[in-house]
Amino acid sequence: MRKIAIYGKGGIGKSTTTQNTVAGLASHLGKKVMVVGCDPKGDSTRLLLGGLSQRTVLDTLREEGEDVDLGDILKGGFSNTVCVESGGPEPGVGCAGRGIITSINLLEQLGAYDADKALDYVFYDVLGDVVCGGFAMPIREGKADEIYIVVSGEMMAMYAANNICKGIVKYADAGGVRLGGLICNSRQVDREQDLIQELARRLGTQMIHFLPRDNMVQRAEINRKTVIDYDGAQPMADEYRALASKIDGNEMFVIPKPLTIEDLEKLLIDFGIAN
Repeated sequence: MRKIAIYGKGGIGKSTTTQNTVAGLASHLGKKVMVVGCDPKGDSTRLLLGGLSQRTVLDTLREEGEDVDLGDILKGGFSNTVCVESGGPEPGVGCAGRGIITSINLLEQLGAYDADKALDYVFYDVLGDVVCGGFAMPIREGKADEIYIVVSGEMMAMYAANNICKGIVKYADAGGVRLGGLICNSRQVDREQDLIQELARRLGTQMIHFLPRDNMVQRAEINRKTVIDYDGAQPMADEYRALASKIDGNEMFVIPKPLTIEDLEKLLIDFGIAN
């Protein structure tokens, strides 16, 4: 079983990219995949579930106490995927990162990852940057083996990706986590593909796939589906199937080499982005 965490700047499209990639792994490659939503908004699985509202782990614990079964927190989604949402504290109370710690520990205690579940992949869709212990948990405690960073050619997205690489370096020896590559979710920045390929090279990794900007993604979201589920004949569905295949066959896992802020800004200037 491969354990993958998807990181990136808030709003970069992590949840959309994760769910569409998982749809490709499940429907195109026949993989059994569980998605663990680590965003307090609880929207990491809605496209796989057809927009159905899923009760989160923290809500279930608040309502039912400690006597919880796997069936109370897992829901079946598109192409035999398994979906769970960590949730978060009540507004204004507590740390949202605690929901990740609580839910992952509970899933382990209830045997969600056991061999009899026959999982090929577990995906953690993690909120934003590595900002606190809770959100860093998949990296820090070896819950994830592979990290993929969703990025674009925008300055703050690249800045966040570089910060996430610093987090990977910090915990690489203790937890064994490695960077599998950058996923460029295009924002149609000038020379974007070349820019992210160069960023990946300097980080010591790869741009594993370039996702072009396509309104079909938003159209599928409005209809509460992944692109593959909504219209599998669309070119964008092929892009997600290609990304799924590249992740499935990936053998390049590295401890990244984060850039200094000065080097990152120089990279942007060299490509004309900061002018």
